Amino acid sequence: MQRTLVTVIILLLYFHSYAQKPRARDLGIPFVGTTGTFNAITDVNGVEVGYSTIISGEGENIVGKGPIRTGVTAIFPRGKAKKFSPVYANWYSLNGNGEMTGTTWVTESGFLETPIMITNTNSVGVVRDAVLKWYVDTDWYSGEDWWYTYPVVAETYDGFLNDIYGFHVKEKHVLEAIKNSASGKIAEGNVGGGTGMMCLGFKGGTGTSSRVITIKDSTYTVGAIVQSNFGAKRNLSIAGVPVGIALKDTLKYKFNGPPKSRRQEGDGSIIVVIATDVPLLPHQLKRIAQRIPLGVGIVGGRGSNGSGDIFLAFSTANEAAFNRDESTTVTSMSNDLLMPVFEATVQAVEEAIINAMVAAETMEGINGNKAYSLPHDLLIKTLKKYNRLNEK
Repeated sequence: MQRTLVTVIILLLYFHSYAQKPRARDLGIPFVGTTGTFNAITDVNGVEVGYSTIISGEGENIVGKGPIRTGVTAIFPRGKAKKFSPVYANWYSLNGNGEMTGTTWVTESGFLETPIMITNTNSVGVVRDAVLKWYVDTDWYSGEDWWYTYPVVAETYDGFLNDIYGFHVKEKHVLEAIKNSASGKIAEGNVGGGTGMMCLGFKGGTGTSSRVITIKDSTYTVGAIVQSNFGAKRNLSIAGVPVGIALKDTLKYKFNGPPKSRRQEGDGSIIVVIATDVPLLPHQLKRIAQRIPLGVGIVGGRGSNGSGDIFLAFSTANEAAFNRDESTTVTSMSNDLLMPVFEATVQAVEEAIINAMVAAETMEGINGNKAYSLPHDLLIKTLKKYNRLNEK
């Protein structure tokens, strides 16, 4: 036990020294599958992610003034420099107590024509409007005079830590998230749209992961990014260990106000976006999106009545598939070869959620409400007890 605690202290000192947060694998949490270089959705070539994180104020909530704990996340399937470059996509909802705009046309057309934005529940409209204005200002449609588009904007609720009725997300924050979008390593935890989120009894937020798979003689990547704000602590499971039960009396949420709420334990939401370079058609991407809940369920999601569990999957393959004037030829993976993609999706979603929780830091918000971070030392101790810790 002493050796384990010493290991934890060394890990924490190491990451603090280099201003780099530990991730789930750094703590010795075991996972199945091979990750990409960054173990992130950005391992899929072309994908860019950016954040705007808004944190200010403390103490009593004064509507319109704060405290503020929120933000915006931007995801560009082919990078913002390519502008209008649709990808095949589809979506799925496990429980629809939430919002993801633009999905009607994604289903109808089979294409995702816009970036994916994620924010808080009450900021969907302003984010959508800001994206539309950005299209105009940057000539997103490259000279087209008459165009229509339906931005994809998703949300989860951060009103227990954030002054959500103060409407603090503005156009400038959307533009900041877009400007910050980049490939490579991306931040996790209390960042972007995930800033004020809570998950499975602890602080939640933004997390990501990836898997590299081989089908026949070709190598592909599947990446996931989550905005994680769901679940009851009693259901939290990590590496097959009932961590939530073991820590049920540890660091409970602190709610000082608002005094009245219909929130039940387990309510909340999760948005998941899957990116892949596997050549998939829209109906196949629907099948991918339908596997996302399996990863959520492994960690402890149950699709609560008060939860918005909404998922989208897209493929960056078939770059020339979209054409307004001519027929195109596209490549499609055989359905009989999709099992590795299904498995990679489930694995990446599971790890992305845990990465979000491992990276998230304790946050105090409106009225002194507080969500505590997942305690790394107790987590390691619990996993070790069940022989489920990778010790280096």
